[in-house]
Amino acid sequence: GALQLYDDTFDAHIAQIGAHKITGAAAYWDPSSGRRGRDGSVCVILYRDDASRCIFIHDILYMTVSDGDTHPLAHQCDCVLEFLSRYNMRRITIETNGIGNALPEIMRDAATRAGIPITITRITNNRPKVDRILDAIEPTLAAGRLYAHRKITQTPFVAEMMGWSPIGTGHDDGLDAVAGAITIAPTPVRPAGHAPRAYTANTNFNV
Repeated sequence: GALQLYDDTFDAHIAQIGAHKITGAAAYWDPSSGRRGRDGSVCVILYRDDASRCIFIHDILYMTVSDGDTHPLAHQCDCVLEFLSRYNMRRITIETNGIGNALPEIMRDAATRAGIPITITRITNNRPKVDRILDAIEPTLAAGRLYAHRKITQTPFVAEMMGWSPIGTGHDDGLDAVAGAITIAPTPVRPAGHAPRAYTANTNFNV
């Protein structure tokens, strides 16, 4: 199977991406300090069509901070809140291994300051990263049911996919975040109402 690309927006009024009826959504943050030379700090938003078992990686935020930033986690929280607000997401799961342990409280403080209501779920991953990536991504990808919005080709994610190996040492932070987002229980999605629909092209390509 190959990663399928799409151009459609998520239409909240009818809860669809193209012809796919969306039943669930998830936001997942695999954090790091964001400094150069460290693991990447990556937040993923994805949607699910459980009837066809298709998964749509709708957007990925890769974050970096300058070496002189004295509040790197707080500034990342502000970036993630803006990212979530762009898609009207009010729930996020944060991986709290290591540096992420303090993030839920920092995130709540940032959300309070911004006046944004948010629900945060903590998760700790003890399984090897390679196993998490293989178990979550490989079956969906092999079946041709893993989709990514075309804007994701402007991020490091596709290069991570192309260069990834279970025994490799390359970058895999986006893959790990996507695996986390696939694995968690999604937030149910229902149509918001019947408003005029903005039609966009629905063109899928393989990469």
